Amino acid sequence: MKLFHPEVFQGSLQKNHYFEGWYLKHVSPDLKHVFSFIPGVSLTRNDPHAFIQVINGVSGKSWYARYPVSDFQWHRKHFWVQVGRSVFSREGSDINISTGGVKIIGQITYENSVTFPSSLLSPGIMGWYSFVPYMECKHGVVSADHHLGGALRVDGETVGFTGGKGYIEKDWGTSFPAAWIWLHSNTFIRDEASVMLSIARIPWMGSYFMGFLCFLYVEGRFHLFSTYNGSRIIGAVKNGKDIDIHLSGKKQHIFFHIHPKKSGMLRAPEHGEMKRKIKESVDSNVMVRLEDNAGRILFMDEGVRTGLEVTEHIFDLLAEENNAG
Repeated sequence: MKLFHPEVFQGSLQKNHYFEGWYLKHVSPDLKHVFSFIPGVSLTRNDPHAFIQVINGVSGKSWYARYPVSDFQWHRKHFWVQVGRSVFSREGSDINISTGGVKIIGQITYENSVTFPSSLLSPGIMGWYSFVPYMECKHGVVSADHHLGGALRVDGETVGFTGGKGYIEKDWGTSFPAAWIWLHSNTFIRDEASVMLSIARIPWMGSYFMGFLCFLYVEGRFHLFSTYNGSRIIGAVKNGKDIDIHLSGKKQHIFFHIHPKKSGMLRAPEHGEMKRKIKESVDSNVMVRLEDNAGRILFMDEGVRTGLEVTEHIFDLLAEENNAG
């Protein structure tokens, strides 16, 4: 059953107003290079196509490579997707892109992949929300953390990734939320760790709610803060350019101090069509602090080359939610 394997293609090519995409982030060991690839499919009556989005996290430059839907192939039982001549899987990516204004060729391998925990009642990062019908966007974590090998040739320049860090997640449905914050980092100054945070205004059944997903993976353990497990947003405010977020779980608190940096432009789905423009940084900084209820610090470190997306009016919506509560 595909529901219990969110990493595989969840849709069908007969769908309409539908999108599905995987986000694969690659950071070189010296932190000088960051490339993210987003293979996917956009199914609409007027413009059905497959695509690979590419963003250079250091320069902020991005590209959108289009392909016919017939160039989109997938495996039914595990994560393996082919778009054009490029293949993406849990074991690695074989990149061959020479369209959309960029030429990228090479192979990157993935080792020591950390799978997000799954169970019968919680088949992934969305927990029991995975079973909720009529949600316009669903989310999955394919690999919370892994090590990289190999290299890419980007417009004739060789970029080495051996010893670097990678991350894979995905989304599928009809549209991205109207407003959201998304963050990921697994390149910390001192410790081996991976963190993801997503807060979004989620429409459902004629109304909406503010939902969030968050994990911190450190020392072989996932610390989870999410709407479905009773965690709460204590604060989420923008102070100048910086952002401060505080989430509270039953036994722990997690704090984020985010410093946004250079961003590039990506496309996002709206009713399946990749027409919405969003800014994404893969070069931001985040200070993460995990505390128990007694205030003892369990983890504190700074993540660099952090992925970050923020829609500005999310803070107004969060303030309204807080005042209503």
